[in-house]
Amino acid sequence: MREEFGSGAAGGAAAGAGERGPVVVALSGGADSLALAAAAAYVGERDGFAAAAVVVDHGLQAGSDRVAERAASQARGLGLEPVLVRRVAVRESSEAGGPEAAARDARYAALARAAREIGAAVILTAHTRDDQAEQVLLGIARGSGARSLSGVPPRRELGDGLVVLRPFVRADPSITRAVTEAACREAGLDAWRDPQNADPAFARARVRASVLPLLERELGPGVAAALARTADLAREDAEAFDAMVAEQIEEIVEHAEAGIAVSVAALAANPAALRHRIIRRVAEAEFGRELSREHTLAIAALVTHWRGQGPVEVPGITVSRAGGRIEFARRTGSPRRRRGCADGDRAEGGGARGVAGTPEAMEE
Repeated sequence: MREEFGSGAAGGAAAGAGERGPVVVALSGGADSLALAAAAAYVGERDGFAAAAVVVDHGLQAGSDRVAERAASQARGLGLEPVLVRRVAVRESSEAGGPEAAARDARYAALARAAREIGAAVILTAHTRDDQAEQVLLGIARGSGARSLSGVPPRRELGDGLVVLRPFVRADPSITRAVTEAACREAGLDAWRDPQNADPAFARARVRASVLPLLERELGPGVAAALARTADLAREDAEAFDAMVAEQIEEIVEHAEAGIAVSVAALAANPAALRHRIIRRVAEAEFGRELSREHTLAIAALVTHWRGQGPVEVPGITVSRAGGRIEFARRTGSPRRRRGCADGDRAEGGGARGVAGTPEAMEE
């Protein structure tokens, strides 16, 4: 299995290695990341690039330091060099999206720092087809659209020339959790089983332990593979839309005295899918805000259902129609209370944030 697994799973790592420096394996000590470490070591030796490992100890469980050292020891045994252990402090905040998101943010920050210290441009993570299927189901439950349904992205830019690659997500044949566990047994690797992965307090754990097995029993085998294919299709669609939106924005967005303005006629000429994406892109790119579906529709109504209504207040932005333009302006302080709104939070659609901000919404 070793040659087949290594070639199919981690061969993509070579594309980011070589003259750009070594690759870094994000290692937790679980079966997935140990299998990736073994594959990266094998392909690196074969193709002539260096593979390092970084173990991030979040300190959230008793004995996490021992788990980290055990993972590091096995990485050294595989021939990865250097192998670094980094302990992080996970600080949950109201904007972080919960403990899972806070831990993920701390983890990626530590990985990025270690990669730059090593001189690596590529970080490899061990998300499998099963992770992809779970992510799609969570996206369906949130009703978050095509971008959420596209699951865990195979590639993620971190800035400063650093990129995260997930070779198992794109592997053919598919790399599943069963495959990584079998690979670890064959290689004599002692994989750690994270108890939080079976904790029903987490939605992802419930999907893994109950929902997916139920679907496989009731609908037949192959559900996970079908969900992963759905992610691939949704990602292709989302990327195509993103390209269209980027082209549109170059033509129809202009600077206004108070912020950004978009042509009403141009927005009206687009189908709803593009119009809504343009609105969300403006809010994110210019103001750093992610709009809910409700916020987006309220702004779009200034184009499609214009009856002279006043400004729309969304988190951090006031959006109004002035002549033939929709104007986005940064807002400070609470929105003006209007008849029909119980309070400022409601005027901003505050209730919608509770779903979009869950940890599962931000898993990567």
